[in-house]
Amino acid sequence: MSKKDQNSRLVYSTNSEYRFEEEQEHIETPPPEKQNLVIRLDKKQRRGKQVTLVIGFVGSDDDLKELGKTLKSKCGVGGSAKDGEILIQGEFREKIKQLLTAMGYRCKIAG
Repeated sequence: MSKKDQNSRLVYSTNSEYRFEEEQEHIETPPPEKQNLVIRLDKKQRRGKQVTLVIGFVGSDDDLKELGKTLKSKCGVGGSAKDGEILIQGEFREKIKQLLTAMGYRCKIAG
């Protein structure tokens, strides 16, 4: 949610002592041992190109992006990390499973 959306909720306050404070959503990221990640190959709506998806990450967007950045650099390819999933360009299921297991994550390869 952008700042503009947050500010638009407050219309008017008659309380002279009211102080507008931004609500910060702080999501605690569980340790890797408590994460259950699923790795799968996908090529739907991608013009036939294969991508490896890592699904099931629970935590903050910053931690998700950091993990995605690490996986992309270790595989030497591009990708993205958003909405709780990491997308890695190409077929890297086995390599990603080895990397995540080495980092302490619980993961499995699906379909």
